[in-house]
Amino acid sequence: MPTYVYEVLDAKGKPTGETFEVVQSMKEDSLTRHPKTGKPVRRAIVAPAIAGKWSDMKGKSALSNSNLERMGFTKYERKGKGYMERTAGKFGPKTLGGDE
Repeated sequence: MPTYVYEVLDAKGKPTGETFEVVQSMKEDSLTRHPKTGKPVRRAIVAPAIAGKWSDMKGKSALSNSNLERMGFTKYERKGKGYMERTAGKFGPKTLGGDE
């Protein structure tokens, strides 16, 4: 069942900024009142969070040191003022910049 986001409305029907989530069947009607407070609500339109091939959710694992090294890339990370150290890969100098 999907999770729906609802906005709480003021007396004039404008959103107050307060939201909550409810797990409901797609067959159920939208809520018109907050289940606990009884305040008027409306279902909010929000973008779905989908973890696809190029999504931000998968980006972290795609850029992991082991994955970059497996694909033949070299990765450097800043380790101190003025120099960078190799954290992934086999090619290139161990450090860049700084006093060597």
